[in-house]
Amino acid sequence: MFLWLAACIVLGFLAYFFVAEYYHSRVWYGYEGFYELVQWAEEYVILWLPVYLLTCIYVIWHHYWKKTFSYLEEIALATEQFYGENTSLITLSSPLRDVENQVNQTKLNILNNERIAKEAEQRKNDLVTYLAHDLKTPITSVIGYLTLLRDEPQISPEMRAKYTGIALDKAERLEELINEFFDITRFNLSEITLEPERVNLSRMLEQVVSEFEPILMEKQLSWHVEIMPEVDFFCDSDKLARVFDNLVRNAVSYSYRETELFLSMSKNGEEIEICVRNHGKTIPPEKLLRIFEQFFRLDSARGSSTGGSGLGLAIAKEIVELHGGTIRAESEQEMITFYVNLPVGP
Repeated sequence: MFLWLAACIVLGFLAYFFVAEYYHSRVWYGYEGFYELVQWAEEYVILWLPVYLLTCIYVIWHHYWKKTFSYLEEIALATEQFYGENTSLITLSSPLRDVENQVNQTKLNILNNERIAKEAEQRKNDLVTYLAHDLKTPITSVIGYLTLLRDEPQISPEMRAKYTGIALDKAERLEELINEFFDITRFNLSEITLEPERVNLSRMLEQVVSEFEPILMEKQLSWHVEIMPEVDFFCDSDKLARVFDNLVRNAVSYSYRETELFLSMSKNGEEIEICVRNHGKTIPPEKLLRIFEQFFRLDSARGSSTGGSGLGLAIAKEIVELHGGTIRAESEQEMITFYVNLPVGP
């Protein structure tokens, strides 16, 4: 703006110079219009010079003010395109190129967040539908077998034991599904908070290993354990135990029969690394990238006994990160490995 004002002043002086040169280069008789105009200009220079300057200032200010408002109007219209079904990028005037890039980046972030939210909501809705279907199946079985036991008092002990066992299995499955519903509620309505204390991490892992011995026997699995002894760690023991329980449970659920599970813990400088590995179907890379997402399940079949709520690994990731650690998964050549890295801390 100041450059334009300076240009107007320079142009004014140039015009005055050329008019003066022309005026003094001729002989005037006093009746010419140009002569009279020059005489008037010299007499009223104090009047028209400020008017000229003010006019230049007004024209320049109006030009830039109007341009500024046009830019603001462009930006206002662009912000209206943030929401809605229009997914095309926003185009602004060339002087607003940086603003255009920032606005488009913000719009892309909003669209991406909306997509993630819709996908999460859809997965949650699908999960509730699947769990509702799965709840009905064990309830029907429990009611059916208990009705048989009630209506046939003369049933043989062998058949009674068989029906009772099936009803118990279905009831336990029903309990697991109800617990998954509680997990969904807790995960969405409350944040996970830690209650840390110093615990013996080595003994915690040894206890997790021992608790899964009966399940391993059923699937004809075995342990290979390498746990560094007497490692203390400041953590929320209940929540961290849930992380290891979930990792081992997944390893058991997705292992080939008659294979070996591997669990190790080592301390390397300022970091503790826990590794859980099993032999199972290789996880495709696209699923491996999403394995820690909420409500994501490797096995989406409704009737699958291994298909959980899809919250276990998401909750595990949050718990590990609250402890200042990281968790990652690798899968290749029919091996699935989870690594949990925790800082040693004070």
